[in-house]
Parts: sequence; C-alpha cells; structure tokens
Amino acid sequence: MAKTITFNELRRVKDNLPDGSMKIIADKLNVDVETVRNYFGGTNYQQGKPVGFHFEQGPDGGIVTLDDTTIFDMAKSMID
Repeated sequence: MAKTITFNELRRVKDNLPDGSMKIIADKLNVDVETVRNYFGGTNYQQGKPVGFHFEQGPDGGIVTLDDTTIFDMAKSMID
C-alpha cells in the first residue's frame, strides 16, 4: 500500500532509528543495507536497488510517495 509523506518526515524517522537499525531491517528483508538507505533518500544504486521512492519538490522538503511501506513500518516500530 502506498504512503505519501513529506521528505522531512521520512528523514526524521531515519534520524530517530537506533544505531544498526538499517542493517537489522536489511537482514530481515534479505536486501542490501544500501537498498534500505535508498528508501530513506539515499542514492547508491551501484550496491543498493531502487525502492519505489517518488519525490516531488515542495514545502517541508517536498512530498515523497512510498510504493511499499514495509521498510517504513519496520522503522517506525523500532522507534516506538
């Protein structure tokens, strides 16, 4: 299910993750850690894969549509 949020909100989630969380998420989903970083706005496509991250410029860092919320939901649960 797709989710639309601001880029700054997505970065706040990333910034609030405990150390090592991206590796834990990557291991659980059997993907490269760079793929998880790309989900949060990274652009390393040599090691990681694109992740259905659609960006449109605008206020509060712009609008991001996430095609699949699995990584986002896992990250939110690690913060809570």
